[in-house]
Formats: sequence, C-alpha cells, structure tokens
Amino acid sequence: MTNVAVHPEVQQHSLQAHAHDAPASGTSHAKGQQHPIKLYLVVWGWLFVLSTCSYLVDYFGLQGHLRWSLILLFMVLKAGLIVAVFMHMAWERLALTYAILLPPALVLVFVAIMVFESGYTHLLRVMFFAQTS
Repeated sequence: MTNVAVHPEVQQHSLQAHAHDAPASGTSHAKGQQHPIKLYLVVWGWLFVLSTCSYLVDYFGLQGHLRWSLILLFMVLKAGLIVAVFMHMAWERLALTYAILLPPALVLVFVAIMVFESGYTHLLRVMFFAQTS
C-alpha cells in the first residue's frame, strides 16, 4: 500500500506502456494468421478438378471396383484438401492432427478387417446352416 502512495507516477507510466504495446502486439498477431489468397484459389481449383474427375467416372460409364475406387479416391482427396486448408488443420499442432485424423483411420482399418472376415463368416454360415435333404 505504501508503494502506491509513494510512487503513483511509476504505476501510471507502467499502465501507459502496456496500453501502448497492446495494439502493436494485436496487429502483429493478426498479420501472422493470414494466408495468401492464392493458396485458397489454388485449393479451390484442385477441388474443381477433382470434382470434375469424379463426375467423369460416371460419364465414361466405369463399373465395378474401378468405379468405386476412383470415386472414393477423389472423395478422400477433396476431404483432405478441405480439412487441411479451409479448416486450417495443416497449421495445427501434430497432437491435434493425430487426435482428429487417427480415429477415422483406425475405423477404416477395422472396416477393412471386417470385409476380409466377411467371406469366412459367410462360408461358415453356408456350411452349418444349409438345409440337408
């Protein structure tokens, strides 16, 4: 309490210094977070190209596994671009990236395991539940 009474000019000078530094740090922070418009235009262009390729798969009448593989490939590439650039995931910490991207990747691994296992399960059902005549 005695410091306030003895040195009020020091406190006022300190407050003025902090008030003067605040706008400068705020503007430098805003400049550091902006990305060039060219990046967004290039990503938008790639999204347009990938969407066109996805529609061309149907236009050319591709069928079977090739059709679905290409459609899924283009879908994953578009989703990756959107997440990386428009959702700013490319500039996030690695831990946050793993926390968001690792669970869907593990779900895909488990789905692949179930797909491989489904043939065996189907074979067992046919063998044990087939009607005997």
